[in-house]
Amino acid sequence: MIKKVVRNDVRKARHARVRNKVEGTTLIPRLNVFRSNSNIFAQIIDDEKKVTLVSASSIDKELKITNGGNVEAASKVGELLAKRAKKAKITKVVFDRGGYLYHGRVKALAEAARENGLEF
Repeated sequence: MIKKVVRNDVRKARHARVRNKVEGTTLIPRLNVFRSNSNIFAQIIDDEKKVTLVSASSIDKELKITNGGNVEAASKVGELLAKRAKKAKITKVVFDRGGYLYHGRVKALAEAARENGLEF
């Protein structure tokens, strides 16, 4: 009998491979992306101290998004994250796409963050 491949397990394995190479430091923290069917979440993490420095998501009341699972919402989250990072005096980050393909919502979030001042 053929076992069905669970796509999220494949993504987690891909993410583990990426995390072996990508590490956020105090000077250059890691921008992590998590995407569900209905929302998208992003956070900037200092892996040395194991602390989340800045976060933003499509469920933030500040954004007033009705549908958090589309490209438009992802770009708004990227904008908000970049603005919050500026307030926290973070300019450079390492991008961790979370095992997702750099396409669609993940790409929209990354490009919006870049346009609003984050460097990666």
